[in-house]
Amino acid sequence: MPNHGGELDSVLRALADPTRRAVVEMLAVSPAVVSELAAPFSMALPSLMQHLRVLEDAGVVTSEKHGRVRTVSLRPGALDVLHLWLGEQRTPAERQADRLGIHLTRSAPKAT
Repeated sequence: MPNHGGELDSVLRALADPTRRAVVEMLAVSPAVVSELAAPFSMALPSLMQHLRVLEDAGVVTSEKHGRVRTVSLRPGALDVLHLWLGEQRTPAERQADRLGIHLTRSAPKAT
């Protein structure tokens, strides 16, 4: 089983906050300038910048500054580590569910 350790932990920590998840959802549609990202939230711009810094440190987003305008983008492949890990967990869980289904079918009372 591959070890995704640090990268997976960083992505999960970054996505644990609902504001950061909302930002990622907005960026999945298209890149945006910081002021556009801040508009739906009732928080000061420095607070949103902290959220963006957490996402950037985790490698989820990238940003570029052109003059006074900072544009933020979702980093291509940033969530692949999460997708891979979830896929690895799905198989054992599905096997357990299959075994439970078989057990319940075998132990169900027979209709007369």
